[in-house]
Amino acid sequence: MAKSSNNQALVPEAREALNRFKMEAANEVGVNLKQGYNGDLTSKQAGSIGGQMVKKMIQSYESNMR
Repeated sequence: MAKSSNNQALVPEAREALNRFKMEAANEVGVNLKQGYNGDLTSKQAGSIGGQMVKKMIQSYESNMR
C-alpha cells in the first residue's frame, strides 16, 4: 500500500512567504540554503532550521497575545 505525501500548503498563495520564512530561519542558524532541492543537508542542519522556524512562530504568537 503506497502512502501519498500531503506536502502542500493549505493556502497556495502562502508558498512564497513560507519559503522566505525558511530562508530567513536558515540564515539565522548559519545554514546555507539554495533555491530548490536541498537534499544534501544533514539531519542536524534541517532540524536547526525547523527548530528556528518553530521558535519564531511561538515568539510571534506570544507577542500577539499581549
